[in-house]
Order: sequence, then C-alpha cells, then structure tokens
Amino acid sequence: MKTKFIPFILALMTFTGCHSRFFTDKDFQTILKIDSHVHLNSQNGFFEEQAGKDNFLLITLNVDHSDSLSVMKQLDNALLSVKKFPGRVFYGATFYFDTTGWGTNMWSQNVIKHLSSNISGGAVTVKLWKNIGMTERDRNGKFIMIDDEKMKPVIDYIISRNLPVTGHLGEPRNCWQPLSAMTVRGDSSYFAENPQYHMFLHPDFPSYEDQINARDHLLELHPDLKFIGCHLGSLEWNVDELAKRLDKFPNMAVDMAARICHLQYQSARDRKKVRDFCIKYQDRLLYGTDLSDNDAGGGEALMKWVHSTWIRDWKYFATGDRMRSDQFRGTFEGLQLPKEVVRKIYSENAVKWYSLNIK
Repeated sequence: MKTKFIPFILALMTFTGCHSRFFTDKDFQTILKIDSHVHLNSQNGFFEEQAGKDNFLLITLNVDHSDSLSVMKQLDNALLSVKKFPGRVFYGATFYFDTTGWGTNMWSQNVIKHLSSNISGGAVTVKLWKNIGMTERDRNGKFIMIDDEKMKPVIDYIISRNLPVTGHLGEPRNCWQPLSAMTVRGDSSYFAENPQYHMFLHPDFPSYEDQINARDHLLELHPDLKFIGCHLGSLEWNVDELAKRLDKFPNMAVDMAARICHLQYQSARDRKKVRDFCIKYQDRLLYGTDLSDNDAGGGEALMKWVHSTWIRDWKYFATGDRMRSDQFRGTFEGLQLPKEVVRKIYSENAVKWYSLNIK
C-alpha cells in the first residue's frame, strides 16, 4: 500500500524544491562557470577580479584586426593575465594575416612560425576572424575565403598541434539587411557605427551565403578539425539552420557570444523550439559573452557591467522568469533548462572542446 504514495511524495518534493531539476538565481555563484569568449585587452585585472567573485573562468581570444602590433599587444596582455590568474584565465592565439607572398610556401611557413610562437605560452585554441572572407584580398582583388586551398597548410598545422579553431567567420544575417530591418538593436547600432562591415552597403562583396558556404566547405575539407563557431556560428537567426550544421559536422560546436539576444528573440516567438534545441544539442553549446576590457579605466563600472551581464544570462538559461531585453520589443520567458544542461553549457563543454586543465 505504501508504494501508492511514492509518486505523490516525489511530486511534492519537486514542488517544494527538494531534489529540484532546476537551478535558481541563488545558485549563480555556487556553480563553476566559464565565459568562453572574452577579450582581456588590459593589464588592470578588474575583469578577472569579478570573475573570481562570480565563480567564472575565462577564455580570452586574440583577434587579427589587420594590425600586427595589435596582435602582439593582445598576446602580451593574455600571457600576463594567464600568469597573474593561473587556472582562472586561458587564452586563444591568432596570427596577423599578411597577404605578402599569399599562396606561396613562404607565406604558410611564416604564418606557421608565427603561430608556433603565439601558442607556446599554452594557447587552448587558434582564433580565425572575419577579415578572412570580408576584407583580405589577393593581388587580383579577389576576396580570400576561409576554404581557399592555400589555407590548407595552416589548418593542417593547427590540427597537428591538437588545437581547435575558434572561428568568427561571416557576420549575423542582419549584416546584409538595411538598418531598419535588423531584428536586434545591437546589430543595427554596430553596423551603423561600422559601415565598412555593413554588407547591405557593399553588394559587390561576398554574400551571407558565400560566407556560410565557405565555412561549411572548410569543415568538409577537414573532417578531423575541431571547430568552435563564434557567435552561434553566424547562424544566430534560426536554431533550425544551426541544428542542420551541428548534425552534419560532428566536430563542430558553437559559442553564444554576443548572440544570446538572438536566442531570446526566437524565444519570444517559440520558446519551446529554442528550449528543445538547447536540450538536444546540450553537448555542443558553450556559454560566452564577447565582453571586453580595453583598459578604458573605470574598474568599478566595468565590474558592475560584467556582473550584470552574467546575472541576466544566467536568469535566461536557468530560470523560467518572464524577462525583457533592451535588444527588441516584447517579453519572453527564461528557458529553465535542466541542471545537467546548464552545467554543460556553462562549463563542461568548454572544458571538453578546449581541453582545459581544470584543477
């Protein structure tokens, strides 16, 4: 007779919070988390200090902004942060894409030599940026795409070092829309301030489809390459389209940096679809923000900004609270993902995909 009461007791325990399948706001600081996409372009340590308070580890990614001095300075900052905060900060290397000698053995050998030096400090990945596909051109004025066969020696070298590629290739689909048609304010403001990257204004440049197809072709050419696509793999606008790539490319994962608002935008229209996507692909999603410290001063303000961003994102993934975003009109509910899914998105996947040595 007692067994009849077991389902009722289990349901009561869940209702009252015992053995809950979900985290709450109160769990935020107790759970180890990893922000897998930040930019620590400073030596002041404010960002890292806030990470310690909020139980975060950080992966700072260096980026080739077509400036060799910037690449060197980013590496110096990253290595200093790794040294000052051992076990809390990890870094991703990059290389300056100098087109001198492009396509020759000299070019690839120079890049590999540079990469070897950059990763020697313990890099956990190599970052490739959107300048490949959007700004770099060969001597004939043709855009250099990421799947160009002349990139093969460099990609093969990265694979030989057992490092993943973290790729920001292409841009959000909004980039090819007029400002008034963009779905989130972050995109419209960014492209208004950076018209050189607003492809709607440059119809003679490679299309959105060209960028995605080149990235996909790269993965077809290198099936053994471990690839983490930045910013939801530039497929932020539709979880169904992203799911197709994750199904096709088992060695591909994505971070969410600066694109969580796009998930929220979709949640406002179909929460179940987004939630089901996160649960189905729970092993392929990495939490990240794209927040940066550019040494602009104001440590207290920076720490407050970082903390508030992390809190807001935690609320979206961990709770079912009704929320608003400053990125678009309307409200949406948090996804309230199960604990095991939250743990994977917030730490376990980054450890796995970046082979982090967490003590």
